[in-house]
Amino acid sequence: MMFRTTDMVMIGLMVAAAAFTYKTKHEAENQFDLLAKTESQIRYEEDTISILKADWSLLTQPARLQRLTESYADDLKLGTVEPEQIVTPDAIPQRPPEVPDPNIDTIAEMLKRIDKTSTGAIKP
Repeated sequence: MMFRTTDMVMIGLMVAAAAFTYKTKHEAENQFDLLAKTESQIRYEEDTISILKADWSLLTQPARLQRLTESYADDLKLGTVEPEQIVTPDAIPQRPPEVPDPNIDTIAEMLKRIDKTSTGAIKP
């Protein structure tokens, strides 16, 4: 039994259709995996935001701030704000730009100034 030209063309079309279907299915699965990974990253970021909001509310509690103010009163030398101290931004003099000393490792200096206050999410 011999195959005719039309039979060969039809077999070729069926193979091409099967290959196209496989390729399309494979690309769809890859896109689905990418979507699942992106949704997972979004959930992780939302959880992180929730934790940071909780930390922020903990750090900005008035009782905690009052305690810190009292603890560091000598260092901070804070006083009550008098009404005549409140001015418009135009009345504040411009601070001259600070030129860093090239002999000082600024990153090391910044690391020394990091606040070591422990929050609910970070253990010292």
